[in-house]
Amino acid sequence: MITGIHHIAIKAQGVDEFNKVLYFYGELLGLTEVRRWGSEESPIVMLDTGAGLLEIFADAAEKPTVGAVHHIAFATDDVDGHIEKVRNAGFEIIMEPKDIVIGSEPPYPARIAFCRGVLGEEVEFFAEK
Repeated sequence: MITGIHHIAIKAQGVDEFNKVLYFYGELLGLTEVRRWGSEESPIVMLDTGAGLLEIFADAAEKPTVGAVHHIAFATDDVDGHIEKVRNAGFEIIMEPKDIVIGSEPPYPARIAFCRGVLGEEVEFFAEK
Protein backbone atom coordinates (compact mmCIF):
# COMPACT_ATOMS: atom_id res chain seq x y z
CA MET A 1 0.00 0.00 0.00
CA ILE A 2 1.25 3.49 -0.89
CA THR A 3 0.98 5.84 2.08
CA GLY A 4 2.28 9.05 0.50
CA ILE A 5 5.25 10.60 -1.26
CA HIS A 6 8.51 9.90 0.54
CA HIS A 7 10.73 12.23 -1.51
CA ILE A 8 11.31 14.00 -4.80
CA ALA A 9 14.91 14.01 -6.06
CA ILE A 10 16.64 16.67 -8.12
CA LYS A 11 20.23 16.69 -9.39
CA ALA A 12 22.55 19.66 -9.52
CA GLN A 13 25.65 19.73 -11.71
CA GLY A 14 28.49 20.05 -9.20
CA VAL A 15 28.94 21.56 -5.74
CA ASP A 16 28.49 25.22 -6.78
CA GLU A 17 25.11 24.52 -8.36
CA PHE A 18 24.21 22.22 -5.42
CA ASN A 19 24.87 25.12 -3.03
CA LYS A 20 22.61 27.41 -5.09
CA VAL A 21 19.83 24.81 -5.03
CA LEU A 22 20.31 24.32 -1.27
CA TYR A 23 20.09 28.10 -0.79
CA PHE A 24 16.88 28.32 -2.84
CA TYR A 25 15.02 25.51 -1.05
CA GLY A 26 16.72 25.77 2.35
CA GLU A 27 17.40 29.40 3.17
CA LEU A 28 14.99 31.15 0.80
CA LEU A 29 11.96 28.84 1.08
CA GLY A 30 12.74 27.67 4.62
CA LEU A 31 12.85 23.88 4.18
CA THR A 32 14.76 22.21 7.03
CA GLU A 33 17.72 19.89 6.44
CA VAL A 34 17.04 16.48 7.98
CA ARG A 35 20.07 14.51 6.79
CA ARG A 36 23.23 14.85 4.73
CA TRP A 37 25.66 12.28 3.33
CA GLY A 38 28.03 11.71 0.44
CA SER A 39 31.36 13.47 0.14
CA GLU A 40 32.56 17.06 -0.02
CA GLU A 41 32.82 16.71 -3.81
CA SER A 42 29.43 14.98 -4.16
CA PRO A 43 27.11 15.90 -1.29
CA ILE A 44 23.54 14.70 -0.95
CA VAL A 45 20.98 16.34 1.33
CA MET A 46 17.34 15.74 2.26
CA LEU A 47 15.11 18.67 3.18
CA ASP A 48 11.76 18.35 4.95
CA THR A 49 8.84 19.86 3.00
CA GLY A 50 6.33 19.12 5.75
CA ALA A 51 4.67 16.45 3.60
CA GLY A 52 7.66 14.51 2.30
CA LEU A 53 11.30 15.09 1.52
CA LEU A 54 13.21 16.89 -1.22
CA GLU A 55 16.50 15.11 -1.99
CA ILE A 56 19.24 17.14 -3.68
CA PHE A 57 22.28 15.53 -5.33
CA ALA A 58 25.40 17.26 -6.69
CA ASP A 59 26.32 14.54 -9.20
CA ALA A 60 24.37 15.31 -12.37
CA ALA A 61 26.49 14.28 -15.36
CA GLU A 62 24.88 16.86 -17.62
CA LYS A 63 22.26 19.58 -17.52
CA PRO A 64 18.84 17.99 -17.13
CA THR A 65 16.22 18.44 -19.79
CA VAL A 66 12.50 18.69 -19.27
CA GLY A 67 11.33 15.36 -17.92
CA ALA A 68 8.21 13.66 -16.69
CA VAL A 69 7.95 15.75 -13.51
CA HIS A 70 6.18 18.92 -14.58
CA HIS A 71 6.51 20.88 -11.34
CA ILE A 72 6.87 20.71 -7.57
CA ALA A 73 3.92 22.22 -5.68
CA PHE A 74 4.35 23.41 -2.09
CA ALA A 75 1.32 23.94 0.13
CA THR A 76 1.52 27.33 1.83
CA ASP A 77 -0.65 29.95 3.47
CA ASP A 78 1.39 32.79 1.91
CA VAL A 79 1.65 32.46 -1.87
CA ASP A 80 2.35 36.18 -2.33
CA GLY A 81 5.06 36.28 0.33
CA HIS A 82 6.97 33.37 -1.23
CA ILE A 83 6.78 34.93 -4.69
CA GLU A 84 8.17 38.20 -3.33
CA LYS A 85 11.03 36.31 -1.60
CA VAL A 86 12.08 34.50 -4.77
CA ARG A 87 11.60 37.61 -6.92
CA ASN A 88 13.79 39.67 -4.56
CA ALA A 89 16.43 36.94 -4.74
CA GLY A 90 16.48 37.27 -8.56
CA PHE A 91 14.54 34.15 -9.58
CA GLU A 92 12.20 34.13 -12.58
CA ILE A 93 8.49 34.39 -11.86
CA ILE A 94 6.56 32.24 -14.33
CA MET A 95 3.07 33.09 -13.05
CA GLU A 96 2.16 35.91 -10.71
CA PRO A 97 -0.10 35.06 -7.75
CA LYS A 98 -3.72 34.61 -8.77
CA ASP A 99 -6.93 33.16 -7.43
CA ILE A 100 -8.33 30.18 -9.31
CA VAL A 101 -11.23 27.79 -9.00
CA ILE A 102 -10.57 24.26 -10.19
CA GLY A 103 -13.73 23.10 -11.92
CA SER A 104 -14.23 19.97 -9.87
CA GLU A 105 -17.35 18.98 -7.95
CA PRO A 106 -17.37 20.60 -5.49
CA PRO A 107 -15.40 23.54 -6.91
CA TYR A 108 -11.86 23.83 -5.50
CA PRO A 109 -10.76 27.46 -4.89
CA ALA A 110 -7.06 28.19 -4.44
CA ARG A 111 -4.40 30.88 -4.79
CA ILE A 112 -1.38 29.84 -6.88
CA ALA A 113 1.84 31.20 -8.35
CA PHE A 114 4.89 29.71 -10.09
CA CYS A 115 8.60 30.47 -10.22
CA ARG A 116 11.59 28.75 -11.81
CA GLY A 117 14.13 27.07 -9.53
CA VAL A 118 17.90 26.97 -9.91
CA LEU A 119 17.89 23.87 -12.15
CA GLY A 120 15.06 25.09 -14.37
CA GLU A 121 12.38 23.22 -12.43
CA GLU A 122 8.99 24.83 -12.03
CA VAL A 123 7.97 25.49 -8.42
CA GLU A 124 4.34 26.17 -7.53
CA PHE A 125 3.09 27.78 -4.34
CA PHE A 126 -0.45 26.55 -3.62
CA ALA A 127 -2.89 27.83 -0.98
CA GLU A 128 -6.25 26.15 -0.59
CA LYS A 129 -9.05 28.63 0.10
